[in-house]
Parts: sequence; structure tokens; C-alpha cells
Amino acid sequence: MNLTELYSRIQDWENIHTEFKEKIINHDDLAATIVAFANTDGGQIIFGVDSDKQIVGIDDTDQLMQFIDNVAYNNCEPPITIIQETTRNLTGQVVVTVNIPKGDQRPYRTNRGVYYVRTTSGRRQASREELLRLFQSVESLFYDEIYVMRATPDDLDEQAIKALFDNIQAQGIDIAGITKDRLLQNWHLIQEVNGNIHPTLAGILFLSRNPEFFFPYVYISALRIPGTDIASEPIDQKHINGCLTDMLDDTMRFLNIHLMRPHKIKGLEPEAKPELPVAALREVLVNAMAHRDYTIPAPIRVIIFDDRIEIHTPGQLPNTVTIESIKQGVHVLRNPTIYNIFLKIGLVTDAGSGVPRMISLIRKSTGQEPDFHLNDGEFTVIFFRPSTESLIS
Repeated sequence: MNLTELYSRIQDWENIHTEFKEKIINHDDLAATIVAFANTDGGQIIFGVDSDKQIVGIDDTDQLMQFIDNVAYNNCEPPITIIQETTRNLTGQVVVTVNIPKGDQRPYRTNRGVYYVRTTSGRRQASREELLRLFQSVESLFYDEIYVMRATPDDLDEQAIKALFDNIQAQGIDIAGITKDRLLQNWHLIQEVNGNIHPTLAGILFLSRNPEFFFPYVYISALRIPGTDIASEPIDQKHINGCLTDMLDDTMRFLNIHLMRPHKIKGLEPEAKPELPVAALREVLVNAMAHRDYTIPAPIRVIIFDDRIEIHTPGQLPNTVTIESIKQGVHVLRNPTIYNIFLKIGLVTDAGSGVPRMISLIRKSTGQEPDFHLNDGEFTVIFFRPSTESLIS
């Protein structure tokens, strides 16, 4: 860090990526700070700056840097690799900057067993949901495979199980001769724990009589809002719940009600053509249910405006995935059990072709590509609706 950048950072002061320290701090406090940065998005601790934003410097930089290296290695689990550098101002005072990368072995904890995350005002202990997301981000834990302790096999609907098996067999998958319980265990829909059987999250979402009883936020909020402004009052609003396949069917019905199906004359008979491809709409809904972050207590939202449809999915993109990469067909499974059930019943292909195909279908239908956005812990896909004139021409 050069001197100009240092003064700029001091002027901006502390944030989620920066913390200033006047002097050496104790082992536990330093370990907690390093862990919080590594668990969040990385950052820097800058030693030798006081609370008045004045550079006071560090007298023995070698001692401090050796101390910091020791804490990062011995007081953080697993050990965290850091890079330290020094910067000298015009009057000879030296600050030490500790560069802490976003860790690739998250979640990290202190040697006292405490997990921390970074906030704009400092650090705090990670919540259960944050820990689950950290484990998921490095694929050491999949939330959809976690068993639901208060659920039992009696909470599963036998008709839903039969329908699932029928759908899977209709795809040409041979399950003859395998018991129901063995199949459900093999597919991570139930799990044996201390001799007792419990449905997993995925099992509840596909097979429960009432998934919302266990996960009240797992539903789709479908709205038709006149005009183009979210602040307008909806003219139709549906709370769509039930198992995942029922939610898919009911949301497709809602879209079918509110989207236009103009008739074009072709030959002697008029031909009804939906304004947006059904396959593209189904693809975006299945993706939302398969890839949403189920640790976030929020529903999927489907909003129909006059000029566009927005599909809001709770959660950021899975680790290493970007908007550009999903357009190219890259996909990382946040919820592999849910995804694999959708695969078994023929709603996804496992080839990574779903999003590119969806883009192609929308482009061919409307002349515009979908928009993809990440903001406020939510992933949004926007389909622009064709004008009335283009539909009837």
C-alpha cells in the first residue's frame, strides 16, 4: 500500500473491508478479527493509526508482524494465510497493513471455537444461518440434505411419494425391486438418525403434506401489478404453496392467466401463441426453486408488470458462479438433492444448457435477452414483454 492509498483509506475510515488499530492487541481479539475477515469477503487490518485518524506508527514492526503471523497460524482454525506490508509516512512513522484474503476453507473459527463474520461496524459471532451458508459456499454441507428433527415419515404424503415414483419411472429409470424407504434414503429425502427416520429438507419440500408448516417462508408470492412501478397496488396476488412440483404448476397457471395469448391467422385457422415461451418460464421457475438459498427466510417472488416479468430468488449465486458464467452454461449446485429430483422427473437436463436455452428462446420470441441482476441478497431475472403491436403483427 502506497502513502496516497493509505491516506485515502484513513479518510474513508472503517468499513466491512477495513479496520484500524493503534497498537498491538491481544491474541483472542486479533484472531477473532482475522477470522471475521476470512469468513466474509477478506479485508485489511491497519496498525499504527489512532481513533482520531492520525498516524502514530508502530515502534517495533518486526515484533508486531511476527506476533500477527503466529496468531493467524496458531489461533485460527484452520490456519489463515496472510500477507503483511509496511508503509512509512513523510515524518518516518510506519504502519503495518495485514492483508487477509477471503478464505477458501471457510468457515474459519478461533481456537476457542467461535465463528465470526464481518459487519460494517466491526464483527460479530456468526448466526446458525450464516454458518450454514458458509459451509454451503465451500460445498462441505448441503442444506437440502439436512434432516428435519421435528418431522417424521408420517408427515410425508403417500400419494406424493407414489406420484414421484411414477414420474421417475416415466423417465425410463428402473426402480423395480427397490423398497420405498431405500429409494428415499438413496435420494437423500429421508435420513436415519440414532435409529429414527426423519425427512430431509428436500424430502419435506417434495413429499410433505404441508411443507409450510416446517418452513413457513417456502412459497411463491405471485403478483400482477398494473403499470411498471412496484409501488402500485397489485390487481391480483396469490400465495402459492405446497410441494415444489405443485408450486411450479400453480405458478405456471398464474402466468397463463395474466400473459397474453394472441391469435395469429395461419392457413385457415387462428393459432394461439403465448407472448413468452412456456419452456423459458418453466426453466426460470425450476431454477429458482432448485438454486435458491433455503437458509434465507424469504419467498420466491414472481411479479408481472405491463412491460416485464421479474422473478426474484432469495440468495446470492453459489460460490464461484457469476452472471456471465451462468449465461455460458456454468452451474454449481447449491441444493444437489433438490436438483437431482428435478433431474429424475425430467425438469432439468444436468447439461448446463438450461439458461443458454432460456436466453435463446426469449431472444427469438421478443428480440431481447433477459436481464440478470444481483442485489441485496437476491438474484433477479427479468423477461421483457413484447409490445401489443408486435404480438398482433
